[in-house]
Amino acid sequence: MPPLRRIAVYVDEPEPGWFAWVLSEADEGASQWAQIERAEAWVGSYKEAMATGLLVLQQMIDDLDIGPRDEAPAPAKKPKGSTFGFGFGTNLS
Repeated sequence: MPPLRRIAVYVDEPEPGWFAWVLSEADEGASQWAQIERAEAWVGSYKEAMATGLLVLQQMIDDLDIGPRDEAPAPAKKPKGSTFGFGFGTNLS
């Protein structure tokens, strides 16, 4: 299974009384964080910004039981060859 992505939701206050959710992701060593998405519109409460940010994060995740995962590595290309037996050795690409 691909490794779990370290994604955090936090709330920023771009102007006093206005709040925006932000999604950030940690690098492999969790020493650096990079912003991956941010609210386009500000809202009037921290609670609303945080709730919306969590919904956005949930929508990014295919399976909430296992969490956000890195993409699985691409399968190795099969060598080209002739069909043998019941499809063994068949090049499907």
